Amino acid sequence: MTLHRYNMVVHESALPQGQGWSPMTWQILEGASSIPITLFEAAADLDAGPIHLQQEIALQGHELVDEWRALQARATFDLCLTWFDRHHEVDKAAQPQCGDVSFYPRRRPADSRLDPELSLAEQFNVLRVVDNQRYPAFFYAHGRRYILNSQSDCADEG
Repeated sequence: MTLHRYNMVVHESALPQGQGWSPMTWQILEGASSIPITLFEAAADLDAGPIHLQQEIALQGHELVDEWRALQARATFDLCLTWFDRHHEVDKAAQPQCGDVSFYPRRRPADSRLDPELSLAEQFNVLRVVDNQRYPAFFYAHGRRYILNSQSDCADEG
């Protein structure tokens, strides 16, 4: 990290809460309606550097993976462009992380497993975070594995 003066990272949590892997996914699974996005300076310890900028993404609760990833990308670009435009000012206002640390583990394909004994409403957030190609939603019934693909047609309920 000594090769460059600034080594910035964007992370989708209110650091130091939510360090680790796939924080936006885990927060959606937890039922969050807004996701903090943090621009911080890389440090030797994982996700532990000083915070330069933060903003929030508001979720309505229906966004599927491609939709919330687009919101995430926009917020990431906004934070980075703000930092580029005002880095001298922002750098001076950087704050060390403080508070309790929590850590999200790496997500695995098994995390997309649905329980056929539960309603879809109870498992809707799982459907919101699955990727139909890389880690689709699935369940087991009658000795077989079934895969569900989720897709929104953006039509209002009538």
